[in-house]
Amino acid sequence: MKSKWGTRIYIDSAGVRAGEANPFAVAVLEEIGVDLSRHRPKTLDALEDDSFDVIITLSPEAHHKALEMVRGLACEVEYWPTIDPSAVEGSREAVLDAFRDTRDSIEMRILKRFPRLGAPTV
Repeated sequence: MKSKWGTRIYIDSAGVRAGEANPFAVAVLEEIGVDLSRHRPKTLDALEDDSFDVIITLSPEAHHKALEMVRGLACEVEYWPTIDPSAVEGSREAVLDAFRDTRDSIEMRILKRFPRLGAPTV
């Protein structure tokens, strides 16, 4: 989302666990011109801001955590059920394909939910 909207809106990314970026995620985002190589996943608790308009969650665990975090605040929490591509086993190409499918699915949902100004909606 940051690659499409830049600084026009404030966007941050967090999850339920901190750690290192998944190398497969880095590879499939690089395919579409997004450099994730320096990204370090952080938790929702590590976010520097707590005033959000919308939080998008991709897993049940993240959804429940986000709902707890914004209890009593005026903030939408949307759950977009997403298959975890890191759970896919098989050849390198099979795993990359799973990550590509997830990337493309999330990208389509982003474009539909947050259309860019002046751009046609998907």
